[in-house]
Amino acid sequence: MIPALLGATTILSFPPYNLTFINFFAFSCLLYLILVVKKKTQTTYRKKKSKRYFFYLGCSFGFGFFLIGNYWITISLTHDEIFKGLIPFALVLIPLFLSTFFGLAILISGSFAKNKIFFILIFSLSFSIFEFLRGNLLTGFPWNLFAYSWSWSLETIQLLSLIGTYGLSLLSITFFCIPFLFFQKDFLKKNIIFSVFFIIIFLGNYYYGSQKIVKSKFKFDENLAVKIISPNFSLKDYQENNEEFQLKRLIQISNPEENKKTIFIWPEGVFYESNLQNIEFYKDLFSKKFNENHLIVVGINNVINKSNSQIKKYYNSFAIVNHKLEILYVYNKINLVPFGEFLPIENIFTKFGFKKISFGYNSFSPGEKRILFNLGNDFNKKVILPLICYEIIYSGKVKQNSQLPDLLINISEDAWFGQSIGPHQHFVKAIYRAVEEGIFIARSANKGISAFINPNGEIKKSLNTRESGSIQLNFPHFSHSTLFSHYGNKIFYLIIFLYMFLILIFKKYKI
Repeated sequence: MIPALLGATTILSFPPYNLTFINFFAFSCLLYLILVVKKKTQTTYRKKKSKRYFFYLGCSFGFGFFLIGNYWITISLTHDEIFKGLIPFALVLIPLFLSTFFGLAILISGSFAKNKIFFILIFSLSFSIFEFLRGNLLTGFPWNLFAYSWSWSLETIQLLSLIGTYGLSLLSITFFCIPFLFFQKDFLKKNIIFSVFFIIIFLGNYYYGSQKIVKSKFKFDENLAVKIISPNFSLKDYQENNEEFQLKRLIQISNPEENKKTIFIWPEGVFYESNLQNIEFYKDLFSKKFNENHLIVVGINNVINKSNSQIKKYYNSFAIVNHKLEILYVYNKINLVPFGEFLPIENIFTKFGFKKISFGYNSFSPGEKRILFNLGNDFNKKVILPLICYEIIYSGKVKQNSQLPDLLINISEDAWFGQSIGPHQHFVKAIYRAVEEGIFIARSANKGISAFINPNGEIKKSLNTRESGSIQLNFPHFSHSTLFSHYGNKIFYLIIFLYMFLILIFKKYKI
């Protein structure tokens, strides 16, 4: 239970709590437990060493971490009677599966356990590599990487523009483990030097970040506005009111100005009865309030017939339409949520009456690629990069280095997770992507946090989880590319090699 409790307490270091100091305690105690396990499995009375206890220890820590950090996932199962019986299984099985990544990390590093610097480096490297694997294997789930525990400090996270989230996680985990070096009677000089060295690194980074923020200047187009709409609809609203009623509410909140060029950003899923092929039904409703000066970003389902076949493919899509509801641009979501948007091994699950959690029975198909939208001369040739909901969590996979958008637009539906910590954690991912890529982000999240975020991660305007309304900002010009936006997670690979080199040196000299 002790490692499970340690894992659970680390969740307090993430939003909305932001108690980062807890990680210094939790990680140092975890390393001490690894050392205890090593000693107890390698006594002179044992004929054979047993490493499986390292795996159990890591899984226990991970189970506490994921149980408390991701319980909000099960809230999405409460909105449909068919899924309520699965809540206990999801509450246990999801953390149990994810905890194996921590178990494997400690299984590999546990044998090297010593009160030495090289062990801290081995543990940090192993832990970070398995965090990277967790974020990329299968569909990937890079949620609550330990770099996110610095989200309260804009100065600290400016390093993301250079080394990205995985790189900052690796350095952070090493930093959090330093108190372990002093879990012994003697205060060794080399341990003090190493500790001071890392403190200087983080203080230097803080200074770098503060200077970067102060010196940053951004330009805006005064002739073009962006307006984020957050309606604060509950999922019951979708069930109790028809689509037309909800659209009228959205148009009322949008409150378009006739002579002002504006791009309106509505959240994901506001068309829940229609799809992209039949929204012309509402043409008169839109043309009464909007005109040629307006574009509307909407989240909507897209149904496409496969060529020479009756088989239909369904997509969760991001579309830009004009006041006549003519479709100008469409992006089909690439990174889909397992069970939320598609059923793995669907042929088996459908036999038992299961479906994806989101509305509708058909699983969504993934889109082919993420492209930029150039809005043309009428809207000052502004370039938009589209992202739908969950896609904002993937560090290094937001855009290609050849893409130079003026604005990243992220639409989301966070009503699935109620008043939990989920929407707060989701929002922080957008802040980190803004800093990594050096890009402005406009995020419209129903029941989540909607905001304009500048390339330094500063929130310029926002609406909180329970707020209904709109916020407006002049359209930004493309600001700059970052080192990370050019090279992505290749920088993380370089840091891995640096750690391996240091481990060999420190181990050789028994430091």
